Amino acid sequence: MKALLIIDMQLGSFRPYTLRHDTKGVIDRINELSQQFRKSGDPVIFIQHDGTKENCFLPGTEDWSLLPELIRGPEDIFLSKTANDSFYKTDLQTILQRRGVKELIVTGCATDFCVDATIKSALTRDYSITVVADGHTTADRPMIPARQVIQYFNWLWSEMTPIEGGIKVETCDAIL
Repeated sequence: MKALLIIDMQLGSFRPYTLRHDTKGVIDRINELSQQFRKSGDPVIFIQHDGTKENCFLPGTEDWSLLPELIRGPEDIFLSKTANDSFYKTDLQTILQRRGVKELIVTGCATDFCVDATIKSALTRDYSITVVADGHTTADRPMIPARQVIQYFNWLWSEMTPIEGGIKVETCDAIL
Protein backbone atom coordinates (compact mmCIF):
# COMPACT_ATOMS: atom_id res chain seq x y z
CA MET A 1 0.00 0.00 0.00
CA LYS A 2 1.06 3.59 -0.60
CA ALA A 3 0.22 6.90 1.07
CA LEU A 4 0.23 10.50 -0.10
CA LEU A 5 1.94 12.91 2.30
CA ILE A 6 0.91 16.56 2.02
CA ILE A 7 3.30 18.52 4.21
CA ASP A 8 2.69 21.99 5.67
CA MET A 9 0.40 23.39 3.00
CA GLN A 10 -0.86 25.90 5.56
CA LEU A 11 -2.23 29.39 5.07
CA GLY A 12 0.48 31.02 7.20
CA SER A 13 3.20 29.87 4.79
CA PHE A 14 1.45 31.32 1.75
CA ARG A 15 0.79 34.95 2.65
CA PRO A 16 0.77 36.18 -0.05
CA TYR A 17 0.32 33.19 -2.34
CA THR A 18 3.05 34.59 -4.58
CA LEU A 19 5.54 34.07 -1.75
CA ARG A 20 5.93 30.43 -2.81
CA HIS A 21 6.95 29.21 -6.24
CA ASP A 22 4.07 28.03 -8.46
CA THR A 23 1.56 27.92 -5.59
CA LYS A 24 -1.52 27.41 -7.77
CA GLY A 25 0.15 24.71 -9.87
CA VAL A 26 1.37 22.83 -6.79
CA ILE A 27 -2.11 22.97 -5.23
CA ASP A 28 -3.72 21.70 -8.44
CA ARG A 29 -1.27 18.78 -8.71
CA ILE A 30 -1.71 17.84 -5.05
CA ASN A 31 -5.49 17.85 -5.58
CA GLU A 32 -5.17 15.60 -8.64
CA LEU A 33 -3.01 13.14 -6.72
CA SER A 34 -5.20 13.17 -3.61
CA GLN A 35 -8.33 12.47 -5.68
CA GLN A 36 -6.58 9.51 -7.32
CA PHE A 37 -5.42 8.17 -3.95
CA ARG A 38 -8.91 8.39 -2.50
CA LYS A 39 -10.36 6.53 -5.50
CA SER A 40 -7.76 3.79 -5.01
CA GLY A 41 -8.42 3.57 -1.27
CA ASP A 42 -4.90 4.70 -0.41
CA PRO A 43 -4.44 7.07 2.53
CA VAL A 44 -4.07 10.82 2.11
CA ILE A 45 -2.22 12.33 5.06
CA PHE A 46 -2.19 16.07 5.72
CA ILE A 47 0.66 17.11 8.00
CA GLN A 48 0.49 20.52 9.69
CA HIS A 49 3.26 22.33 11.50
CA ASP A 50 2.48 23.31 15.08
CA GLY A 51 4.77 26.27 15.70
CA THR A 52 3.76 26.82 19.32
CA LYS A 53 7.39 26.92 20.44
CA GLU A 54 8.12 29.54 17.74
CA ASN A 55 4.86 31.42 18.51
CA CYS A 56 3.48 30.89 15.00
CA PHE A 57 1.17 28.40 13.27
CA LEU A 58 -0.74 27.97 16.51
CA PRO A 59 -3.33 25.17 16.28
CA GLY A 60 -6.80 26.55 15.66
CA THR A 61 -5.58 29.83 14.16
CA GLU A 62 -5.99 30.94 10.56
CA ASP A 63 -2.24 30.52 9.90
CA TRP A 64 -2.51 26.88 11.09
CA SER A 65 -5.33 26.16 8.61
CA LEU A 66 -4.74 24.25 5.42
CA LEU A 67 -4.99 26.20 2.18
CA PRO A 68 -8.71 26.42 1.39
CA GLU A 69 -8.19 25.21 -2.20
CA LEU A 70 -6.89 21.82 -1.04
CA ILE A 71 -9.52 19.11 -1.43
CA ARG A 72 -10.13 17.07 1.70
CA GLY A 73 -11.93 13.76 2.04
CA PRO A 74 -13.77 12.18 4.96
CA GLU A 75 -11.18 9.40 5.29
CA ASP A 76 -8.16 11.73 5.15
CA ILE A 77 -5.76 11.70 8.08
CA PHE A 78 -4.60 14.92 9.76
CA LEU A 79 -1.41 14.96 11.77
CA SER A 80 0.35 17.68 13.75
CA LYS A 81 4.14 17.98 14.00
CA THR A 82 6.46 20.28 15.93
CA ALA A 83 9.71 19.81 13.99
CA ASN A 84 10.76 19.78 10.33
CA ASP A 85 10.73 15.96 10.25
CA SER A 86 7.15 14.69 10.04
CA PHE A 87 8.15 11.48 11.83
CA TYR A 88 9.74 13.20 14.85
CA LYS A 89 7.58 12.63 17.95
CA THR A 90 4.41 12.08 15.88
CA ASP A 91 2.20 9.08 15.16
CA LEU A 92 3.14 9.02 11.47
CA GLN A 93 5.18 5.81 11.65
CA THR A 94 2.42 4.03 13.61
CA ILE A 95 -0.28 5.23 11.20
CA LEU A 96 1.71 3.97 8.21
CA GLN A 97 2.53 0.62 9.82
CA ARG A 98 -1.08 -0.04 10.84
CA ARG A 99 -2.19 0.50 7.25
CA GLY A 100 0.62 -1.59 5.76
CA VAL A 101 2.07 1.38 3.87
CA LYS A 102 5.43 0.65 2.25
CA GLU A 103 5.51 3.46 -0.32
CA LEU A 104 5.28 7.22 0.24
CA ILE A 105 4.42 9.83 -2.35
CA VAL A 106 5.66 13.16 -0.98
CA THR A 107 4.37 16.69 -1.65
CA GLY A 108 4.25 19.95 0.27
CA CYS A 109 6.08 22.98 1.61
CA ALA A 110 8.89 23.91 2.21
CA THR A 111 11.15 21.97 -0.12
CA ASP A 112 14.37 22.73 1.74
CA PHE A 113 13.05 22.31 5.27
CA CYS A 114 10.10 20.08 6.16
CA VAL A 115 9.84 18.19 2.85
CA ASP A 116 13.58 17.42 2.83
CA ALA A 117 13.71 16.43 6.52
CA THR A 118 10.72 14.09 6.11
CA ILE A 119 12.17 12.44 3.00
CA LYS A 120 15.50 11.79 4.68
CA SER A 121 13.78 10.41 7.76
CA ALA A 122 11.60 8.13 5.60
CA LEU A 123 14.72 6.81 3.87
CA THR A 124 16.14 5.59 7.17
CA ARG A 125 12.85 3.79 7.79
CA ASP A 126 13.16 1.86 4.52
CA TYR A 127 10.12 3.28 2.72
CA SER A 128 10.02 3.38 -1.05
CA ILE A 129 9.71 7.08 -1.78
CA THR A 130 8.48 9.00 -4.77
CA VAL A 131 8.97 12.74 -4.55
CA VAL A 132 6.54 14.64 -6.75
CA ALA A 133 9.02 16.85 -8.64
CA ASP A 134 6.38 19.51 -9.34
CA GLY A 135 4.37 18.90 -6.16
CA HIS A 136 6.50 20.75 -3.60
CA THR A 137 7.37 24.39 -3.22
CA THR A 138 9.39 26.94 -1.30
CA ALA A 139 10.16 30.66 -1.26
CA ASP A 140 13.16 32.51 -2.63
CA ARG A 141 16.11 32.22 -0.25
CA PRO A 142 18.67 34.98 0.43
CA MET A 143 21.01 33.94 -2.39
CA ILE A 144 18.99 31.33 -4.31
CA PRO A 145 15.69 31.72 -6.16
CA ALA A 146 12.95 29.21 -5.22
CA ARG A 147 13.01 27.59 -8.67
CA GLN A 148 16.71 26.73 -8.22
CA VAL A 149 16.14 25.44 -4.69
CA ILE A 150 13.44 23.09 -6.03
CA GLN A 151 15.62 21.95 -8.94
CA TYR A 152 18.56 21.34 -6.63
CA PHE A 153 16.58 19.26 -4.14
CA ASN A 154 14.92 17.25 -6.94
CA TRP A 155 18.43 16.43 -8.18
CA LEU A 156 19.73 15.71 -4.65
CA TRP A 157 16.90 13.31 -3.81
CA SER A 158 17.25 11.50 -7.14
CA GLU A 159 20.91 10.86 -6.33
CA MET A 160 20.45 9.62 -2.74
CA THR A 161 21.28 6.05 -1.83
CA PRO A 162 18.34 4.34 -0.14
CA ILE A 163 18.94 1.70 2.50
CA GLU A 164 16.20 -0.77 1.46
CA GLY A 165 13.39 1.21 -0.13
CA GLY A 166 13.97 3.12 -3.32
CA ILE A 167 13.76 6.82 -3.98
CA LYS A 168 12.76 8.47 -7.21
CA VAL A 169 11.65 11.90 -8.34
CA GLU A 170 8.79 12.02 -10.86
CA THR A 171 6.36 14.62 -12.13
CA CYS A 172 2.71 14.48 -11.16
CA ASP A 173 1.76 13.47 -14.72
CA ALA A 174 4.20 10.54 -14.65
CA ILE A 175 2.75 9.33 -11.34
CA LEU A 176 -0.86 9.63 -12.53
